[in-house]
Amino acid sequence: MTKTVAYHWHLRKVMNEHGMQSTTDLVPLLADRGVVMTSTQVYRIVVGQPERLNMAFLAALCDIFGCTPSDLIEPYVASASQRGRRTGTTGKATPPKSGSKNRPTRATIRGADES
Repeated sequence: MTKTVAYHWHLRKVMNEHGMQSTTDLVPLLADRGVVMTSTQVYRIVVGQPERLNMAFLAALCDIFGCTPSDLIEPYVASASQRGRRTGTTGKATPPKSGSKNRPTRATIRGADES
C-alpha cells in the first residue's frame, strides 16, 4: 500500500502569533525581500492551502516571522478516508435506467393545471 502524504499550512496562525491580522500587511514586507505579489495572490496563499510554493516566497516568510519552514508546513500521512477529495455526495451512484444508453432523461414541462 502506498503512503499518501498531506500537510497542514499554518501561515495564518503564524501571522496571528505575530500580531498580523490583515493579509495586505504582508505585501510590503514580501516586496522588501524581493517577492512582489498582489494582495489577491497573498490572500489566496494565506487563507488557502497552496499546492506549490516558490522557495524565495518561503524564505521571505521565514525571514519576516523569524521562523523555519517546519513552523509553516506540518506534513502528515493521510488515512484512507482523507486521500480523495470529497464531492459532497452521499452513497453510491445509481446506475442509469435500462435502455437509457447513458443519456439524460428528457424533462417534461407541465402547465399549472396539469398536476
